[in-house]
Amino acid sequence: MFPEILAAVREVQLPLLAALLLMGAVGKAAPRSEGTGVAVLVPQRWRRPVTLLTCLVEVVLAVALLTLTGPLGEAARVLTVLLFAVSVGVLLVVRRRDPEAGCGCFGGLSREPIGWRTLTRASLLAVAAVATIGLTPSGWEVAATPTLLHGAVLGVELLLLAVLSPELREALTRTLGREPCALREDSPRRSLRRLRRSDVWRTNTKVMLSTEPEDTWRHGCWRFLRYDGMRHGRRVDVVYAVRVGGPRRTRVRAALVERESGAVIATFGAVTTLDLQGPPRRLPRPRQAAKRDEAEGRGGTGPVTPAKESSGAAGRGQPGDPEAERIQV
Repeated sequence: MFPEILAAVREVQLPLLAALLLMGAVGKAAPRSEGTGVAVLVPQRWRRPVTLLTCLVEVVLAVALLTLTGPLGEAARVLTVLLFAVSVGVLLVVRRRDPEAGCGCFGGLSREPIGWRTLTRASLLAVAAVATIGLTPSGWEVAATPTLLHGAVLGVELLLLAVLSPELREALTRTLGREPCALREDSPRRSLRRLRRSDVWRTNTKVMLSTEPEDTWRHGCWRFLRYDGMRHGRRVDVVYAVRVGGPRRTRVRAALVERESGAVIATFGAVTTLDLQGPPRRLPRPRQAAKRDEAEGRGGTGPVTPAKESSGAAGRGQPGDPEAERIQV
């Protein structure tokens, strides 16, 4: 019985390692993942190329584990062992150089500082890769003809990986939306796409002198983008605010700021979603308003307020009274 269990344990590693390599490559391919893992050990201009090269290596090894047998399959398995063994050493170096850096194993999900769980997982995966050396079937053959023993071994191993993977908590937090928007990661490219699809952007395109922002910054739940503009012959700054998450109808706002004086001359976007209480009241004509203010000033009653206006109108006459009709215009 033990030889059968050992053979199942070894065979399960082929499709499992291939799946993990593919998931890691997909995660690293995201634009915001170049600042983690091995990328922190190289200069800024090389981080993206190094991350993409790592993705390519992982995809090639995953496909080889699934399809190749014989000498080529053995070579792929040995290279997988080297990949995970080197990753353990790289994680130790990154942890010593930058204790706050994430491992970058699954791209942006691997933001938690490298700890004992991440190191243990990488070490176990290296051991799992060693166990695949010498197997006859390919990973695809094992996945296509599973047994109950394969399923039991895979379930136990997945449970162990779940305990050792801080990325699961990060993924659950993002899925449920429990992470505060001020701490939520949002790429500048996504904010720019969201901005250019909005009505606020289309309204102000004729004011802007360029479609590329002069300055961008993040503050709390909002990302701000400043554009150069011209309005009625005056230079203005068109400042957009794009919210991270939130309802679409209130996600994008804008303000036109006069560059010379710094005064806000126009705003765009939803400020409130509350309905107005009651119909709008008709305002008096300027000459009538001036006469009313003069009369109130002589009477010593102070400025006219809506409450005073309504009470005064009610007390001065009934419907049909010319004086009441004059005040209620």
